[in-house]
Order: sequence, then structure tokens, then C-alpha cells
Amino acid sequence: MGLHRFKPMPSGRMGIFWTLSGIKDAAVVEYGCMGHNLYGSGLLRQTGTFEGKGASIYTTYIDETDIAMGDGHRLEDTIRQVIASEHPQVILLQPSAVPEVVGTDLVAIANVMQEEFDVPLVPIGHGSFAISQHKGVQDALCDLVSKLTIDCEPGAKPLFNIVGSCPDLFHFGEDMLELKRMMKGAFGMESRCVLSSDCTVEDIRRMGEAQINLVFRREGIPAAEWLKKKFGTPYVYGRPYGIQGTTDWLRQVGEAMGREPDAAFIEAEESLLRLQIERPWRTLKNNHWSYPDEAVISLGGHADVVAGILKFAMEEIPMDKGDVWCDCPEHATAEIPYLDENGWMPIVKNHKKGYLMASGEQLLWAGKNTSLQIANPDIGYRVHPYGAPFVGYHGAAELINLWVNEYVLTH
Repeated sequence: MGLHRFKPMPSGRMGIFWTLSGIKDAAVVEYGCMGHNLYGSGLLRQTGTFEGKGASIYTTYIDETDIAMGDGHRLEDTIRQVIASEHPQVILLQPSAVPEVVGTDLVAIANVMQEEFDVPLVPIGHGSFAISQHKGVQDALCDLVSKLTIDCEPGAKPLFNIVGSCPDLFHFGEDMLELKRMMKGAFGMESRCVLSSDCTVEDIRRMGEAQINLVFRREGIPAAEWLKKKFGTPYVYGRPYGIQGTTDWLRQVGEAMGREPDAAFIEAEESLLRLQIERPWRTLKNNHWSYPDEAVISLGGHADVVAGILKFAMEEIPMDKGDVWCDCPEHATAEIPYLDENGWMPIVKNHKKGYLMASGEQLLWAGKNTSLQIANPDIGYRVHPYGAPFVGYHGAAELINLWVNEYVLTH
């Protein structure tokens, strides 16, 4: 790992850890050193994910003898203690970097130990630094659906799954609640499983009962493909931003299910929102007409978030495209390239006019307005998910509110 001035991109191991953390009635047992999970758990609490709401988190601790001799008794002892004290429905086993580097076969160890325990032992993912955070999230989502779901069929009650709501994304809780609100209003549907920030083990097991899967980030597509192959469940991939963008998304969801969203719900949401934003929207529109060099939006963060907010800003406000970048090289495109810290530092530092939305760390370092944060690393605590979202109709109001207040602040 090279030198970094700011937080480097997390490894796949951390992406897996964050993905597993929200599953209630599960225990995550890391076979590795003490410090990693303690540090990771502290970051999770900043996002509002904590034991009792999500999974119980343990680490075995290992020393030189365990590594040199291949001794796995600490893992066995930890599992026994976790089962006796927590009574989890499943134990999710995760290796850390050291056991994986020295060649510890966690799958084989789990198979041998499974004979002793009634609780399922499920090895998940990677411990090394070979993959990125985003690939770790993708692999964990796939492992969860392929290893935990059971055979079941859609019931009479209309249900949906959200795939890819994970605490590594900024505002994941607020956005998840807005999706639930809109699916209830537009289709009268309840959630079966929110994978993985707000679910139980049983929710995952019964994901096949849903009529549709809503893939909330591109890392969830392989898991949705697996669910489609196993259960025949259709899925829609995308994050709804803006007024027209949200309505289009609801209609896309309805088309996938062979039904129309409730027209009265959409009309009421759009009408109220247009009344709320009428004056701020005129302010932003006049700014684009009078001072086009100020009506420019620059964005950095997860590729799906950047693309969605950018489309809303350009097609419905209007604004023009400034500098944009994503935080993962595998997600880079010609329109939204990946920039490391050497690439984004001069953009953020030298930004003078327009709207800059990026991670809390980047905005704070450059002395910019941190209320325009759309990505992690974060700079504060988010202890509850009941604030304003960025997606959906309520999210459109929040984004316009942020932009018009930034305009007022700079004028």
C-alpha cells in the first residue's frame, strides 16, 4: 500500500464486513487480529449501525503461534462462546488478511467444525487486499443470497426486496426509508428484505417471497441475477433522483411487475413537490440564465449516486456539468472517470463557482460547504436514519433545498 494523504479506498474485506454488519440475529466472527473489527465497529456506529440493531461482531484474536502452527483453537472457542451467549441463527465467518496470506482454509475449517454445531457456519468472502471495497460488497451480497435463501414462492401479500442498501454508502438509511414509503404509496407493497442494512436472517432466507427486487447499486446486480435464476423474480436496477426521474423509476418498477403505479399517489407527490420548490427552482433557473458560469455542478462519490444527481441537476433544474468523478476504478466510464486523491485534490481545492458535492472529508479539507456531502468518508455521526433522503420525491426537495441555500450563502 502506498502513501496516502487521505483515507485510502477500503479493501474488499471492509466492504464485506460493512455488508454483513446490518443482519440482525446473525453473528460475524472474524478469524484474525483484534484491532480491525474494533476500528470497523467504531465506524459503523457513526453510520447508525450498532449491535442490537444489526449483527453481533466478534474477532478471535490470533498471535504468532496460531500463524506459525496453523492452530485454529481460538476460532473454535470463539464460536462456542458466541453460540452459548448470543444464540445466533447463523454465524458468518470472515478471514482477516493474515490467515488468508498464510493459507488458512476457512471453508475447510468450517466444514469440519460444522459437525459439532447446530448453528450454520457460513464462510463469507475474502480477507486479503486483492479486491476493492465495492467488489467486497458485491461478493458479500451474492454469498448471502446464494448461501442463506430457502425455497419459497411469492405469497398473496405483495412484497419487494431492496438489494444493496449497505452502510458504506452515505445516507443509506434515509434513502432506504424513502424507497419503502414510495413503494407503499405507489403499489401498496411492504418490504420482505432490505439487504443488508436493515434485515434479519429470516428476511434473507425468505427473499424468494418477493414479487420484485429493487437493485439500489450496481454491486447488487449479480445477487439479483442469482435470485432471478432461482426464483424467477424480476429486478429493476437504479436509484431514483428528481421529480420526473422518480416518476419514471416507479413506472419502470410497475412495468417489471406488469402493473401500473397508483396515479393518484404520483400526482399528489408531484403536485406538492412542485409547490414546495417553485420559488427555489425559479431562483436556480434565473441563476443559470444570468450567470451560467455559476450554474455548474461538480460531483464525486459512488458512480450511481453521481450519475443520478447529475442527471437530475442537468435535466430538471437546470445546471451544467462541471468536474465529476467516481470513487472506484472498476466503475469508471468516459462520462464519470475514477480519480484518486492526486486527481480530485486540485479540483476540490480550486473550486470557486458553482455547486460542489463530494465526500465529507474532501469538502472539509478544502474549506467548502460540508452540507453538500454525498459520499463517505464522513465527518460526523449519523445516529438515526430519519433525516431527509437524496432519492425519491422527498430527496428531490432536499437536493433543491441544499442547492438554493448554497446559492443564498454565496450571494
